[in-house]
Parts: sequence; structure tokens; C-alpha cells
Amino acid sequence: ALPIFVQRTWHAATALVAGTGVVMEVVVALLDGPGEAGSMLERLVRLFSYFTILSNVLVCVVAVLLAVRPDRDGRLFRVARLDAILCIAVTGIVYNAVLRGLVELSAAGAVSNLLLHVLSPLAVVVGWVLFGPRPRIDRSTIGWSLVAPLAWIAYTFVRGEIVGWYPYPFLDAAENGYASALLSTLVVAVVFLVLAAGVGRLDQRMKGGADSPGNRQE
Repeated sequence: ALPIFVQRTWHAATALVAGTGVVMEVVVALLDGPGEAGSMLERLVRLFSYFTILSNVLVCVVAVLLAVRPDRDGRLFRVARLDAILCIAVTGIVYNAVLRGLVELSAAGAVSNLLLHVLSPLAVVVGWVLFGPRPRIDRSTIGWSLVAPLAWIAYTFVRGEIVGWYPYPFLDAAENGYASALLSTLVVAVVFLVLAAGVGRLDQRMKGGADSPGNRQE
């Protein structure tokens, strides 16, 4: 395994990348004002309704915990770690495959976009490959990792129906119809599940990085 200080430095840098991107988006929102949202509260609620923002918040929290203790374990942490990996990977894939270029970005927006959609996903995935810790992923962990994304999907459609706003164009049921929006959601869900299965298989086959005894839980 690589030295602990290298692992801690990587995780700390990952937290800094994700956290800086989120903070930049919050600052831009505060400086720009309510805009089309109508109120500052609604603007901030919309900001934190984006899968990108929530994924990077999770990445930041998990990375801080790993920076403090690279071999961290525990049932809840296993799920959080897997969700951080999968959600940020899906964020990077969907943005760069579907959403890139749809909105003209300011200079600050271009920087935060790079942090949130490119550097953060790369840092998390590469960090997991290099450092683990593993093994940490079993069927139960994969199953529980689905709860947060499913809750976000439900929240997005319920809130969208109430307020008439959706965070992403392909999820806009009012504009595209529920059949199209749900089909798009299904495609993303399949990507998530394929990634979960692949990460789970790799987790069992690769060596442990920062790991202490493999199946220890707290």
C-alpha cells in the first residue's frame, strides 16, 4: 500500500476540489440573486436539488473522513463511500455525455464546472482504485446505496410537479412528458447499477490499499 500520508493528502485534495466547487456555486448564487427562482431561498433550494451538488457534498464529507482515517470502516460509512463513488461517477458521465455545452458559462462557472464535473469524479475514482479501502462492498452495501438516488428521483419528480421546475432538461416531465422523463431516468439508473456491479466485483478482486482487516466493521 502507498504511504498513509500520500493517501491522506489525496483524500484531502479531493475534499478541497469538491468543496471548493460547491462553495463557488453558492457564492455565485448569492451574488446573482434570486433570478428566475423568484426568491433567494428558492434559488438555494434549487441549487441543492442538483444531483451534481449533492454528489459533491457527499464526496467532500467522505473524503474528509478518509483524510482523517484512510482505513475507515463501518456499515453506514460503506454505503456513504460507495454512494460517493457511484454518484460522482454518474455525475461525470451524464454531464460530459449529455449536458456539456447546453448552458453558456461565466468564467467562475467554467471553473466550478471543471471542479464539479471533471476533477472531482476523476479524483474519487482514481483515489478509490489506488487506495480503497477494501474490501468494503457486498450485496447489502450495494442495495442500501440505491436508497439515496431513489429518494432523489422521487423528490425531483414530486417537487417538479408542485413547483414546475426540474434540475435537468431530460428530467423535465412538464416539457418532455412523463414517459420520456422516466425513460431518461431509467437509462441513468441502469448506468448506476452497472457501475455498482462493476465496482463491487473489482472491490473483491483488488488488494486493500489502506485497509485494515478486510471485513472489519464498526
